[in-house]
Amino acid sequence: MKRKHIYLLLTILGICYTWYYNIQWFQTVENPTFLNFMKDAQVNFAGKSFGADLTVVVLTFFIFMIPESLRLKIKYWWVLLPLTFIIAIAFTFPLFLYMRENAIEKLKLSS
Repeated sequence: MKRKHIYLLLTILGICYTWYYNIQWFQTVENPTFLNFMKDAQVNFAGKSFGADLTVVVLTFFIFMIPESLRLKIKYWWVLLPLTFIIAIAFTFPLFLYMRENAIEKLKLSS
């Protein structure tokens, strides 16, 4: 199995795993708004730790992804920016790695 296919599987896992819990949250709260989601994610130090961890991961991902996308001329890379916040970084990071592998393969084939 090629590495890009592993990234694609991780992309699917990333959306399914995170949204399984997101859907449960939406179904169980009285007022399912984004602000309430963020508030609930900060109710204790464990949640705040995950939030801090993900903030650093997202910033690192963007700092890596943007120049790498431009360097490899990856189409539609910018769509991953809002999707990171709308869906999850667990979805967009492996999706970017899949897109990156495709771009590298095309470069190798053309040279």
